Amino acid sequence: MTTSVSVSREIAAPADQVWALLSDLPRMGEWSPENTGGSWVKGATGPAVGARFKGGNSNGKKSWTTDARITVCEPGRAFGFDVSAVGLPVSAWSYTLEPTTDATGCTVTETWTDRRGAIARFFSKSASGVEDRAAFTRESIETTLANLAAAATS
Repeated sequence: MTTSVSVSREIAAPADQVWALLSDLPRMGEWSPENTGGSWVKGATGPAVGARFKGGNSNGKKSWTTDARITVCEPGRAFGFDVSAVGLPVSAWSYTLEPTTDATGCTVTETWTDRRGAIARFFSKSASGVEDRAAFTRESIETTLANLAAAATS
């Protein structure tokens, strides 16, 4: 069974501007309550399909890193990446942006898909401190999108 969580939010800023913020992975920690930011690795210097980055995460006293590869990179429209840890799949994240009817803003939909196998799910709580990953992630996405909206409209 695949678990996914999607949350949408209208943001009063153009899609290109919002996309530039959410694809700036070193800054992701400014919006996310769990992710502390990312750093480009293996020669990557910015978002592009196939580019890799190392993501930092923390929850209370727990902290961990993940490896990620960009799977979708369409400026102003879509951005996505697959996450793994110690070589095992963890999750897929995607963002879609649709201009509002007056084109002065956009609707952003952030989606998380759990890709963990049984072993990773078993060790997840001890690694991250999160018991119910889907519920935690829904709240986290809501916070991330609210912070992204605030940054985009300031």
